[in-house]
Amino acid sequence: MKGCSGLFYTFEPPQDQFYDELMVEIEVRAAHNVLEACAQVETIERVVFTSSVTAVVWSEKQEPVTDVDERGWSEPSFCRTFKLWHALAKTLAEKTAWAMAMDRGVDMVAINAGLVTVPGISVTSPYLKGAQRMYEDGVLVTVDVGFLVDAHVAVYESPSAYGRYLCFSDAVCFPHDAVKLAQLLSPNDACPPPCGELRVVQQRIQNKKLNKMMVEFDAGKHVDE
Repeated sequence: MKGCSGLFYTFEPPQDQFYDELMVEIEVRAAHNVLEACAQVETIERVVFTSSVTAVVWSEKQEPVTDVDERGWSEPSFCRTFKLWHALAKTLAEKTAWAMAMDRGVDMVAINAGLVTVPGISVTSPYLKGAQRMYEDGVLVTVDVGFLVDAHVAVYESPSAYGRYLCFSDAVCFPHDAVKLAQLLSPNDACPPPCGELRVVQQRIQNKKLNKMMVEFDAGKHVDE
């Protein structure tokens, strides 16, 4: 990290490994070590910590009473009970990073990303465990990789960026949206799931904070140009 002014941090297990209790511990330890390293480097101006929407949406409540936003946290006990290891890892790793950042005076901003729609994504993505309930709760969201990159750049370069930002470009709330996502995840499946088995749900997750910041960031760029 010596000589670096910023860090874009993300964690993904090796392709031949999966999320389990051990991987949760590894991801939490990695977050601690990275923030500790940043704290020891004087040149670091900001850390952009890539977390996940799964660190926000999982709790005992069967259905969100109010819209979910970046102020919410998934409940570790709930994640452990239902073996939502991806959500547990992202929740505890992000909490560890925030604790380190505040304790060591590191300027950190977090991006809590939805399911990233990239080539090769499949139904085996650990993000998707519990997808049926996320859909029913109105919090199943995806993000285009281009939008995700733009969000990272914006929160890094914007002096006013702070805290957490939910990052998604599409909410899956209609049966045809769910079928479209299923076809993306399983392109070789000759029989896509029928729309009739799903109901229309109300979107209960918002990323107004990120959208507002990106509008202001783009306006500032145009003024500078």
